Amino acid sequence: MTKARRQSGNSRRMASATAVPASENGEHVPVLLEPVLTALAPRDGEAYVDGTFGGGGYSAGLLEVARCRVFGIDRDPEALLRGASLVARHPDRLRLIEGRFGEMDRLVRSVSSDPIAGVALDLGVSSPQLDSAERGFSFRLDGPLDMRMGQHGSSAADLVAGLEEGALAELIRDFGEERYARRVARAIVAARRRAPIRRTGELAEIVRTAIPQREPGLDPATRTFQALRIVVNDELGELDRGLAAAERLLKPGGRLAVVAFHSL
Repeated sequence: MTKARRQSGNSRRMASATAVPASENGEHVPVLLEPVLTALAPRDGEAYVDGTFGGGGYSAGLLEVARCRVFGIDRDPEALLRGASLVARHPDRLRLIEGRFGEMDRLVRSVSSDPIAGVALDLGVSSPQLDSAERGFSFRLDGPLDMRMGQHGSSAADLVAGLEEGALAELIRDFGEERYARRVARAIVAARRRAPIRRTGELAEIVRTAIPQREPGLDPATRTFQALRIVVNDELGELDRGLAAAERLLKPGGRLAVVAFHSL
């Protein structure tokens, strides 16, 4: 789902589609890059914020189609390290900032007074995070049960170990939209009585044994892992703060494009 709107819900005129070449330098190319660039309609001389820098795809796209400036924000220091090569190619036009996009107005204003013409946000986990077993986001790769985007605060293992059964079921139901949330929570509590759950593979197997395989190609652990990730990173609270911060930061007539891939 892609949206181009202000927080107030005012409609936006959509620019004509912009052709975006495939990356030749290894940056991740987001699935909805062209619709986001169409919504933002980047222009020469303007400044933009890529609030979820991740693999650098939106920043690279903005820099490619217009002679503009971009401020890339990410709470994950590893993402900023990966972005060093893109900065090296655009040293005067790309500035990377570590932090949460919910504080984008403060973060950007701490380094620049440029009027901001557009903001892009791509919600959820990034491909590099999913592809790293050590980050603990994926049930397909066995690793520490972590899921912290910024590598600070409580991990998914902490939630699984510390929440009582009712609270755990509520979390999985509300943030994972899992109809078998109580069954999953019961299985987790029973398993942790035997031994701490510290690995993604361990948790995935517990969830799979608790609920049936439903949709072809959809792992039964999908919704439980989504729920834990959202809560660990306060993703919905961060979205609320990010929408408000974008409205404060954007100049009159500025544009906001938000991409989300789940119904919450």
